[in-house]
Amino acid sequence: MAFPSTNTVWLVDDASGIRQSITLLLKPVGITTISFHSPTEFLREFTGGSGCIILDIRMPEMSGLEVFRRLQERDVRLPVIFLTGHGDIAMAVRAMRSGVFDFLEKPVDDQVLIDSVLSALNIDATQRRERAYRADIESRLARLTEKEHLVARLLCEGKSSKEIAAGVSLSVRTVEGYRSRIMAKLEVDSLAQMIRALSI
Repeated sequence: MAFPSTNTVWLVDDASGIRQSITLLLKPVGITTISFHSPTEFLREFTGGSGCIILDIRMPEMSGLEVFRRLQERDVRLPVIFLTGHGDIAMAVRAMRSGVFDFLEKPVDDQVLIDSVLSALNIDATQRRERAYRADIESRLARLTEKEHLVARLLCEGKSSKEIAAGVSLSVRTVEGYRSRIMAKLEVDSLAQMIRALSI
């Protein structure tokens, strides 16, 4: 089963009318909805992707909270929006404390749902960019030798080449050479960029 990778809502609700109405609601704003009537089917078919997840809180096979717990066990990081027709304060608090993005009661206002979904998609996109940036920086850091890591850390602490040379028994010229190689490997042009890379 092929799934689109962006602007996608994964909808799990045992009520066919809800699935259909949400699909029709989100389509005009450019959002693709992939719906499942069964939590078991969703957990079996979902192998990852971008977007957000909408879960009905009360379903025959298992609760939305249980689905959410299983997603957490699989390290799924997509924002989750809960829908319920039988919500209560305790359930909402428990859901929000466990990391749920939003909790909406049925019947939910169309614009409220659209706004929540768009916010969730925006957060997912931002988090994906941050993870991609972090992975890129980590791959650059992996290029550094142990001695280059040491020199880079000392540079980021504000040490001068002369101070570093005296501290690690190297010549100033050698430290400057290390500095040039470090910046080349990290693909940075300034000490400020180096500091940012090493702070990842």
